[in-house]
Amino acid sequence: MSAAVTSCGAPSPSSASGTGGGEITYVSYGGEQHLPLVMSLVDAELSEPYSIFTYRYFVYLWPQLTFLAFDAKEGKCVGTVVCKMGEHRGAFRGYIAMLVVLKPYRGRGIATELVTRSIRVMMESGCEEVTLEAEVTNKGALALYGRLGFIRAKRLYRYYLNGVDAFRLKLLFPRPDPGLPPMMIGSERDDQQIDSPYL
Repeated sequence: MSAAVTSCGAPSPSSASGTGGGEITYVSYGGEQHLPLVMSLVDAELSEPYSIFTYRYFVYLWPQLTFLAFDAKEGKCVGTVVCKMGEHRGAFRGYIAMLVVLKPYRGRGIATELVTRSIRVMMESGCEEVTLEAEVTNKGALALYGRLGFIRAKRLYRYYLNGVDAFRLKLLFPRPDPGLPPMMIGSERDDQQIDSPYL
């Protein structure tokens, strides 16, 4: 999904990266002061309407999976990603619910950075996969997720309230084959006697 704009005071950055014409600062969701920024962006840019309860559901249960991007010079919130994770049909999976970057800031790698940060947290938390829905007409989003390794798992007909179809996109994390023996660690090798003329 995608969204809009809003001004705010200077954020305390978790990290920053220069992109395009100005520096973009990325921050993790920091509490109630960030909620209006997220809501403003999403409401302005995405096709689906959400209630404040929907936003609170995500940011209160999974605050570590919401990130915001700020134009450091303007002091303006220019992008956000909102996600969740949990058990689904026997798999622990992440879900990208909303992704928004203001139009003047698109094409500068901001969406990629926001999604990458959320995926990293999901992987570190033990997720086996990440899913999301994107409008079949949203070529920019489909290209972005394709570059990040997502595949089109299913077409969902008339998924959105505006009647547009969606693709369910999925990113699978590599898992070790349970049938393979575990790799030996260096210290274990040192404990073993290996009879080889090459060692």
